[in-house]
Amino acid sequence: MAMSDLQARHETLAAALWPRAGRLGEMNGLLRGALLAFAGTLLLWACAKISIPIGPVPIAMTTFAVLAIGMAYGWRLASATLLLYLAEGAMGLPVFAGTPEKGIGLAYMAGPTGGYLLGYLLAAAAVGWLAERGWDRNVLLAALAMLAGNALIYLPGLLWLGTLLGWDQPILAWGLTPFLLGDVLKLALVAAGLPLVWKAISKRT
Repeated sequence: MAMSDLQARHETLAAALWPRAGRLGEMNGLLRGALLAFAGTLLLWACAKISIPIGPVPIAMTTFAVLAIGMAYGWRLASATLLLYLAEGAMGLPVFAGTPEKGIGLAYMAGPTGGYLLGYLLAAAAVGWLAERGWDRNVLLAALAMLAGNALIYLPGLLWLGTLLGWDQPILAWGLTPFLLGDVLKLALVAAGLPLVWKAISKRT
């Protein structure tokens, strides 16, 4: 891929479905962004409570929502959405998987899953940036973007898990390998679905 392709900006899916322009100008754009960010946190909240019993451990749908929001929103709006989601959790709202049963607020965020929460923000920003370069319109590029996003979730997640519990523990067996099957399925779902949505939009227009 040429450097010019990486520098070029493409319209995001959210912008295509709900254009920024409007009679209210800048105020319309701020309201639109706020509503999309809030809707994104609701999706994240809902997906955090969904687990599908497939494979060695149930498949949690939070990462699906993180990557889908990143690809659909672009990096700025996706980052704002994840920051709002993390703020909701820090305030004690039970928006994360396992809350309130496993704790809430900052105490939960400082626990074993805290690194993955940071990874959510990194992943959403990264795949959003790639989506703005058109990677969400091609199945192969979308899959590569999803792989990069998953890596950015696991990197801080595993580093924090090992720091917290000790590197003499089976960190990969606890925090990586049981989730790989589910991640592949979620990756395939997002990578295949987004180009189909773009095709539908192009046919409509």
